[in-house]
Amino acid sequence: MPRKILFCATVDYHFTKFHIPYMKWFKEQGWEVHVAASGQLELPYTDVKFVIPIHRSPFRYSNMLAFQKLKTIINQENYDIIHCHTPLGGVLARLAAVEARARGTKVIYTAHGFHFYKGASPFNWMLYYPIEKQLAKITDCLITINTEDYLLAKEKEFKASLIEHVHGVGVNTERFIPMDEQTKKATRETYRYKDDEFLLIYAAEFNHNKNQKFLMRAIEQIKREIPKVRLLLAGEGPTLQQCQVEMFRLGVASSVDFLGQRDDIDTLLPMCDVAVASSLREGLPVNVMEAMACGLPVVAVTNRGHRELVKHEVNGYLVERDDVSGFVEKIITLYQNKTLKQQLGKESRSRVSHFSLVKVQKELESVYAPFMLGEDYEEETKDQYHHTPI
Repeated sequence: MPRKILFCATVDYHFTKFHIPYMKWFKEQGWEVHVAASGQLELPYTDVKFVIPIHRSPFRYSNMLAFQKLKTIINQENYDIIHCHTPLGGVLARLAAVEARARGTKVIYTAHGFHFYKGASPFNWMLYYPIEKQLAKITDCLITINTEDYLLAKEKEFKASLIEHVHGVGVNTERFIPMDEQTKKATRETYRYKDDEFLLIYAAEFNHNKNQKFLMRAIEQIKREIPKVRLLLAGEGPTLQQCQVEMFRLGVASSVDFLGQRDDIDTLLPMCDVAVASSLREGLPVNVMEAMACGLPVVAVTNRGHRELVKHEVNGYLVERDDVSGFVEKIITLYQNKTLKQQLGKESRSRVSHFSLVKVQKELESVYAPFMLGEDYEEETKDQYHHTPI
């Protein structure tokens, strides 16, 4: 009988975005891969998929039903490893796995950015902190994806058996690559952008956290100094219409393009000049890593995830969340100094190597090893760079 792993998250598209390479890896090791999440997507490298009515809101009754269904599945299937993701997926899976864990199932949880963090609201600390601290006691390995969360879990003495720091979910540095000037010009022509336009890009879901309205206010000021600036916004989501209304209210419709959900981000990014990021909270944002891999400088609102990736004045700039004028100033600086823009972009490409898919996969293999090999696992085989600062 093959050994079995269950991946659990709130929604199934979480796996399509972040975890397919690792599901593939388990299949290649001869494991049976199961997935539990809400949604109807067909996932590759998946032997069995359970549709579970998990809801993002912790106060929905459907989460009680999801817990009961998860508990039944886990007790019936006798998994060797359960790896859970997302706040609600992580809560429900760990609670549902208490009995199985007592029988030897190993439970791993990846925190893709704690909802409590330096600067978070008191409400977030009151709600999420005690939950995560208590659940750590029934977690064999807590994986954090940024330095701040790793140090916080250590400082607050979370009682997980292991606390590890892995550099995110990895970015494919062979797919996301810079373009030479000739290719960039040709690609812009294909997408009907002119060579002399200054292209800013942000690929993210439209929601309040991603804060695209900040960029609308910024572009209103930027276009006064850079008439040919264009802001490319890729993605969909609940605040899309609000942002479009804001665009017309500010009179910047000629400078903003809503691109919708895209599967050609690896082509769009390297034809642009600067990546921008306005989110209020991030764990370790893949969209910024992809932009860095394409050789773009990044101008971002400061938060723990952006601070992990963007070193101020080295591969981009960080500004405070309400500092529209400071944000505008940095964009204009890069517009006026092409040499500086290229220098920061090269540094982005260099720094992102720490977060490459190849490196992160090695880190995760090292995390999985003691749970896959048991007594045959030797501590000295673990990679030593999990906690190495960049």
